[in-house]
Amino acid sequence: MPRAPTYDRDAALDAAMTLFWVKGYAATSLKDLELALKMRPGSIYAAFQSKEALFGAALDLYAGRMEAELAAMISDAPSALIALRGYLLSLGGLEPCDKPSTACMLVKSLLEIQSDHSDLRGLVLAHLETILRLLEDGFTKARAAGELPADADPARLARRMQTYVFGLKIQAQRETDPVAMQRLAQDLANEISDLRRAA
Repeated sequence: MPRAPTYDRDAALDAAMTLFWVKGYAATSLKDLELALKMRPGSIYAAFQSKEALFGAALDLYAGRMEAELAAMISDAPSALIALRGYLLSLGGLEPCDKPSTACMLVKSLLEIQSDHSDLRGLVLAHLETILRLLEDGFTKARAAGELPADADPARLARRMQTYVFGLKIQAQRETDPVAMQRLAQDLANEISDLRRAA
């Protein structure tokens, strides 16, 4: 009978996500992982097979939370357009709160991971496509509700908003003035509001 694991997989994965989010894939050493996960190297490999597999699982955890938050905002709101606007506004804060970094782990990973790690790069791109699809679903819902003109293109609007979302996440990494950051988010959110007025 196999022995039950003596570690908390969810806690270990959360710790790995935080570490990779802050340091990136290449800069995270096995010693870093040992300390963060409180596990010996053999136990890490037994649980997650490889550093690459562990990073992939951490990326899935990070992106899954982001995707779930966005999907819930769009699904629960009486207005999809107001939900999308609110999502942009939520990115205007510089306080890290319970987040280890204000920058987006997906963006950081896309910039870091090159073609020699094609599986990991493909995973990042797949999550970006999922987020794009969620945004497109939101604009499609808004168009169906009459919030957008009948000839509005949800796919085009989704690409535009995804640029705003990740642009804000990049800006958060370099901005030091919280008021300037909030105003930037407000400006971009107002552009979403202006789509409604054009309907």
